[in-house]
Amino acid sequence: MIGRPKLVLASGSPRRLSLVNQAGMEPDALRPANVDEMPHKGELPRALATRLARAKAESALDAIRIDEELRGSFVLAADTVVAVGRRILPKAELLDEAAQCLRLLSGRNHHVYTGVCLVTPRESFRQRLVDTRVRFKRLSDEDIEAYLASGEWRGKAGGYAAQGIAGTFIVKIVGSYTSIVGLPLYETTNLLAGEGYPVRFGWLNAV
Repeated sequence: MIGRPKLVLASGSPRRLSLVNQAGMEPDALRPANVDEMPHKGELPRALATRLARAKAESALDAIRIDEELRGSFVLAADTVVAVGRRILPKAELLDEAAQCLRLLSGRNHHVYTGVCLVTPRESFRQRLVDTRVRFKRLSDEDIEAYLASGEWRGKAGGYAAQGIAGTFIVKIVGSYTSIVGLPLYETTNLLAGEGYPVRFGWLNAV
């Protein structure tokens, strides 16, 4: 699109792309970052979300430095971590992992931390961390078994997707719903606007 700087989303997540589109923006490219997401020993959930968002942004920045079309773009990266207390829940890939997550989340509060990292065309880094508290209802064995059978949990932090069937498990949210899905739109658009990116550029044709 002519008339605005370019935007690169450092993610292959359909959810994050959908959220960026919801805000009226269309990334010029997707550059998913392949980073090791294992927590460091003793690393707290907040620190993990912040570190991984930065690592993804740096990885995407390295990729676009050698791309004439994209060099000098804004780079947007994010990472979401689900935690119960200091315990970091995995991005469930196995049925047993997802089952353990759901049993742990059942009937209690947990935190969803999303770190956002923006790299400006001058390669300055701007970061935000959003903490949202979520309460699940008490899940029955039938709830858990049926949800596991749906397959929706696969690859999701904490073994669930709030924008899907698991939305029926959520009793209360204190904080940002879009952060739970994967990208806090209020903080993200404020970061972009604060660095001169025209977040409203696409709004005229958004309908």
